[in-house]
Amino acid sequence: MSKRQVHLAAHFPGVNNTTVWSDDRAESQIAFSSFEHFARNAERGLFDFLFLAEGLRLREQKGRIHDLDVVGRPNTLTILAALAGVTDHIGLVGTLQTTFNEPLELAKQLATLDHLSGGRAGWNVVTSSDAFHGANFRRGGFLDHADRYIRAAEFVDTARDLWDSWQADAVVVDRASGRFADRSRIRDVDHHGPQFDVTGTFPVPRSPQGRPVVVQAGDSDEGRHLAATRAEVVFSLHTEFEDARRFSEDLRARLQRAGRSADDLVILPGATFVLGDTTAEAEERARAIRRAQVSPATAIAFLEQVWNRDLSAYDVDGPLPEVEPDLDGGPITRGRVRHVRDVEPLVRGWRERAEAEHLSIRDLVIEVSTRGGFVGTPEHIAAEIDRYVQARATDGFVVVPHTNPYGLDEFVGRVIPLLQERGVYRQAYDPDATLRQTLGLDAA
Repeated sequence: MSKRQVHLAAHFPGVNNTTVWSDDRAESQIAFSSFEHFARNAERGLFDFLFLAEGLRLREQKGRIHDLDVVGRPNTLTILAALAGVTDHIGLVGTLQTTFNEPLELAKQLATLDHLSGGRAGWNVVTSSDAFHGANFRRGGFLDHADRYIRAAEFVDTARDLWDSWQADAVVVDRASGRFADRSRIRDVDHHGPQFDVTGTFPVPRSPQGRPVVVQAGDSDEGRHLAATRAEVVFSLHTEFEDARRFSEDLRARLQRAGRSADDLVILPGATFVLGDTTAEAEERARAIRRAQVSPATAIAFLEQVWNRDLSAYDVDGPLPEVEPDLDGGPITRGRVRHVRDVEPLVRGWRERAEAEHLSIRDLVIEVSTRGGFVGTPEHIAAEIDRYVQARATDGFVVVPHTNPYGLDEFVGRVIPLLQERGVYRQAYDPDATLRQTLGLDAA
């Protein structure tokens, strides 16, 4: 029986608490040289695709621009188009909103990227009901939270209808008259739904993949439903083995209920890694990295997001604040996804843990905020990745380095060859493959 093959994607490090900007080799998160190095190195590692996040507004805390956003958040599609010119095989996936975009314009941009890259474009579908972000747009924050995924589902359906409106052979080459589009092979789109009215002819011919690959990263029940009904790749937060397996089983069951095959969706949790020549060295490096990820200022800022209070007077190496969270005041943090729904029991649990384990503010934040991942020798990490995939807990991982732009280099140099030796990872790209084919997905 042949082994299941590992799929890997590379997440460009930048605006998150895992990026260590104090590292001596850290460079700009907006300079093209950073994106180019990261993309070329991910392609050297034969990754399926690279993955860029996008922000629509700089995050704020207590009226100040959040420190990790200080050098800006550039446009994803522009960067991916530029990277198409300096890479040959790796997929190019960008995070793009359904709340503040329109289907025709975004479908046109993605189809254009797919043409420019020779069939390597992908779209990470995200939503927002945040009025803070919405204030940058004409509609403001009008969208109710419950309607986010209703709009997203209709958005994806409309974009696919636009992409599918051209037959593959609609563009005709005639030696006498030149190149033209056969109108009989182009279908006008006539969509009328609760979110969108779109009528007319899509302006871009069918792209090399038929349509770009759709990625989804939401973890709510609505997000999982969108993934099971419309996505082709899901980027999850479930990294621990049993948690990852439960998530995968849930998604596979949802796929079946939606009338789709288990192979119609590639599941890739995000995972960090720390390598060492020995287990002890890797664990020591991991402790140092976690401490660098959570600077004193970052620890206080993290706690303030939960307490919803100014805690700058507290000693980061001292105990948790005795003051209770402010549950009624306006939020002091704007633009950040708030994952905490029930603050009081969370804070109570943190206090119990901090007292039992003698943890300072910074120690506790390190324990509860740093991303789970793989720590160990290259051999150990390769074996763990293989174990997850063979057990169908995942189909692979989105690798999230902790430094920019060189953080992926060590993984490519030391882990990828071991996966190849195990026979679970490609030795080379198929030179003619689209991203859809690289991922093992059916043709669109």
